[in-house]
Amino acid sequence: MLPCSFGTGGDGVTGQGHGWEGMQWQEWKHVEVIRWRLEQGADPDDLNGSRPLHQAVMSGSPQVVMELALRVADVDALQDGTTALWEAVMENQPDSARALVAAGADPWRQLIAGWSPGRLSLAGPTPNLFTIPDGQQGLSDTERAAVHQARQLLAVLKDIHYEGLGLVCVAGIDAPEAIRRLQAIPVEGSRLHALQKPSWGEDLRTVGVTTVPGGCIVTQPWGYAPQMPGVQKLLSAGTSCYGLYANAKSGDQGSIARNGTIEDWDLIPGGDLDPEDTPTSEDVLQHYLYRHNAVAYACAWAGLHLTDTHAVFGPPDTWVDLPERDYWHS
Repeated sequence: MLPCSFGTGGDGVTGQGHGWEGMQWQEWKHVEVIRWRLEQGADPDDLNGSRPLHQAVMSGSPQVVMELALRVADVDALQDGTTALWEAVMENQPDSARALVAAGADPWRQLIAGWSPGRLSLAGPTPNLFTIPDGQQGLSDTERAAVHQARQLLAVLKDIHYEGLGLVCVAGIDAPEAIRRLQAIPVEGSRLHALQKPSWGEDLRTVGVTTVPGGCIVTQPWGYAPQMPGVQKLLSAGTSCYGLYANAKSGDQGSIARNGTIEDWDLIPGGDLDPEDTPTSEDVLQHYLYRHNAVAYACAWAGLHLTDTHAVFGPPDTWVDLPERDYWHS
């Protein structure tokens, strides 16, 4: 008996044609189900325009990855500019990566900004995943330093819950300078006491400001105010900053301001890397190191070094009220 029933729709359906109709997310983990699908005529190379092997890496088991890898026409076929092996490294799936290499995948094929899956793995938790051939470039001193910094930062920001959080990480200025630029007023009296344990629904004009090594963080655990364009423009004069709002409905939203100008908006910090955006070598490494941790990504982008989480979640160095103005169009 097969371990999963075959539905024809509903939540979690990933296959819509080519023999994968009604495929559920959980079924990708069962090699018996995948083998049955393939024996019934499912196309190992086509999942409604995407590639089943890539889907198996993202959602399946190493056994499923191996089953598909031995049946596809090209184990290194591209989807959105990357191979299944690249995705296995990105998603920290070493057993699936080994299965792909055993089926003929090339760890040292350069894909994005000079990075190959093999070289990228040198920056990850399993640097000995692949045998390094003679003459193959390893990590540079700068890249090794970035890996070291990432491990320290992620150790501080491990397993954090940040839904609803807004913050902006500012390079090169401290909290007093940030407060001066914002013309913000320190909170005092009974309101200051109440903010020691802030709750959802606090005033959106109120933000926390904290000096950290490398710069400062302006935070609001309950809202989006720090990421508003007007706030970032004021803070980024002569420097740069990365804003983040962890929107509970639409996901993490990132933005970049430099020298008083919004440079980029609607980014996905710690999310998928789009090869069509022509990322730099540094971009690729940053996305890999901080994948699925938007707060750490924002801090690293601005070159901030945290030793604890109080700059992000409070209590900050100073709670302040932003002056009344249009921060969306200023």
